[in-house]
Amino acid sequence: MFASHPPLFSNPPHPREVIMLSKRFRLPNSASIDTFLAHGGYRSFRKALEMTADEIIAEVKTSNLRGRGGAGFPTGLKMGFVPRNSPKPKYIVVNADESEPGTCKDRLLMEYDPHSLLEGMLIAARAIDAKKGYIYIRGEYRYLIHILDRAIEEAYRHGYLGRNILGTGMDFDAYTHSGAGAYECGEESALLESLEGKRGVPRIKPPFPAQVGAFQCPTMLSNVETFCSIPYIVEMGGKAYADLGVEKAGGTKLTCLTGHLNKPGVYELPLGFPVDQLIHDVGGGIPGGRKLKAFIPGGSSCPVLTAKECEGLTMDYDAMAKRGTMLGSGGVVVMDESTDMVKVALRIMRFYQHESCGWCIPCREGTTWLRKMLQRFDEGLGRRHEIAMIGELAKNMLGRTFCALGDAAALPTISIVEKFYDEFERKLNAVSAPVPAPGPFPVLNDPPPLGVGR
Repeated sequence: MFASHPPLFSNPPHPREVIMLSKRFRLPNSASIDTFLAHGGYRSFRKALEMTADEIIAEVKTSNLRGRGGAGFPTGLKMGFVPRNSPKPKYIVVNADESEPGTCKDRLLMEYDPHSLLEGMLIAARAIDAKKGYIYIRGEYRYLIHILDRAIEEAYRHGYLGRNILGTGMDFDAYTHSGAGAYECGEESALLESLEGKRGVPRIKPPFPAQVGAFQCPTMLSNVETFCSIPYIVEMGGKAYADLGVEKAGGTKLTCLTGHLNKPGVYELPLGFPVDQLIHDVGGGIPGGRKLKAFIPGGSSCPVLTAKECEGLTMDYDAMAKRGTMLGSGGVVVMDESTDMVKVALRIMRFYQHESCGWCIPCREGTTWLRKMLQRFDEGLGRRHEIAMIGELAKNMLGRTFCALGDAAALPTISIVEKFYDEFERKLNAVSAPVPAPGPFPVLNDPPPLGVGR
């Protein structure tokens, strides 16, 4: 049974948006192939069928498209790393395990324009000579699997998937695959392990997925938004796409605005958009006339910026790196002056401690101890020397784990301790009730009656 079509996307575009990826969101029945074809759908794929693999890859490289999942690696390079002369089969794998707190843009692409994802997969498959593709979707996005399955069925019915696509001799099959709600499976190698039916833990790298990916074969693995961008690059040309952004990062990006804002939502903006205008123009400013206190630019794994650090800052990879943070997945969190930064650090650490796969000792033990220490501070039970200990413990996690989850937990913690040290000091003076020592446990000679303690 397929789910009913999603409701009409009701968020009106902002005048500062550059509508491209989201151009079909507001159309009635936008997820259907009829709507998709009526508004330019699969036209880029038809154009790509007349191009060589090298020509497709060259256009993607020229576009300066960088991965939209968080790392920002150049997509054209990743596509070119896949050895097309390998005797092994090649695969396309879509990372739709959108689990980064504050990020919800891939959900919209799959819900309102699933065929754009399939078209991007087809063009990428043409470029690396892949015959199969998998869309790995986070477990909580169960309803999106029905929407994508319906889109895949429509694509087969119209000849865009299967054998001898459009009479060109190209073969390509697409499948959906559900995760089980593990944040760790957003890491590419853990995703591949899960896709193969194993426990979702990270692999040692190198080798990287381009050479040894799904089922130990060459694989192009990228984010949903990355694949959805490829048809526009083929349609308009890599140079025109690059010109929409900044020097080393082309195109537009779906940005999720959350937190203390009058107009939160998902907006499509060109890379290089000023942070000040993002907050006060697109986001409608901070409620109650309060001032900006802290800013998370790309999801909870990014180092936090102060209001001062946001001055003159733009939303692009290199500008964020110069300020010591990351553009990440585009999950912006705005925090006003009423925010308790110790609680922010604790909330972030609770998430990472819960989501650690436990494979690496520095991550498994480090996130647990950081959560305990932060919780003590939040309850007014911390000690002065432990403020520095929190930062040192987080620094000792950096670079010592198989994947970046340890870094994702450590980086925001380090930034909060260093930039909001005074808030930890104020917690030292907090008045809190003493915690009583546990008393002796009762000894039950007889089992409790049914319904009691069961």
